[in-house]
Amino acid sequence: MKPIVQIDNSFIESNTIFRELIEVLRNGFANNKTLIPTRHHHDFPNPEMKTDSTVLLMPAWSPGETAGVKIITVSPKNSQFDLPSIQGTYIYLDATNGSVKAIIEAKSLTAKRTAAASALASSYLSRKDSSSLLMIGTGALSKNLIQAHASVRDLKKVYVWGRSFKKAQAICEQLKNEDFTITPIQNIEEKISEVDIISSATLSKTPLILGKHLKKGQHVDLVGAYKKDMREADDETILKSSVYVDSFEGGLKENGDILIPLQTGIIKESDIKADLFGLTSEQKQGRSNVDEITVFKSVGHALEDLVAADYYYEKYIDSQ
Repeated sequence: MKPIVQIDNSFIESNTIFRELIEVLRNGFANNKTLIPTRHHHDFPNPEMKTDSTVLLMPAWSPGETAGVKIITVSPKNSQFDLPSIQGTYIYLDATNGSVKAIIEAKSLTAKRTAAASALASSYLSRKDSSSLLMIGTGALSKNLIQAHASVRDLKKVYVWGRSFKKAQAICEQLKNEDFTITPIQNIEEKISEVDIISSATLSKTPLILGKHLKKGQHVDLVGAYKKDMREADDETILKSSVYVDSFEGGLKENGDILIPLQTGIIKESDIKADLFGLTSEQKQGRSNVDEITVFKSVGHALEDLVAADYYYEKYIDSQ
């Protein structure tokens, strides 16, 4: 039996090329050969923090090829421990005999594949001439989302907002040598009406993106708000936009940004234009004109994890 490979965050951070990862995700969604059971989403009490934590179990199989399951915990108040909100492990399996091939640290894997999925969606939904981005949120995803979006659009200006201005400054400092200028801002309204792409990755329960501020031709990338009572965008944003999701199964059920407007009758399920399966297979159309406002809601999909695990495992084996 071969030894179990250990792939840590440092390897993932050092060996990610977003253009490559985006393309393997594109192929994975377009081919749609992966079997994806409904993921387990369980909230559990965390009395000391006075808010629930969440455990997610996300299995996936590509029959005869690869398989895996991700175990993730989300603890929204982990910043006080100087820990990321999202922690976990990916167990990468041999699809034939069920043996464990690798244990992959899931924090970076999740951040990279999530950012790549947003950039994949942007390649269909944002204007091709998009050159500016507002990043809302300063967590582990923020840097990755900026870099991923910059890999599919020629960004010239990036702005970063967070509840902590110091954290926004820190993100900008980390990315100061990129090919775009990057600037921290004090409030969202400073730039939200000017930029071409808005990407948001927060745990907010109240909308941060207000439709009244949006202009024609913008693309809105909603990555946070993973619970049914969380929202990053208000009803007006959803109403005035063409809405897309990463998958219909999760995108319509697990997040407040889509679920609340559905429940209140603001939109119907038929108003959701497409998911990544439809876009990548070219069965569905993305942006139709330069004035259209598009919204992409990401909740994460186990296909993304398995494709990313394949990507990093192959890179690791090739490096030995």
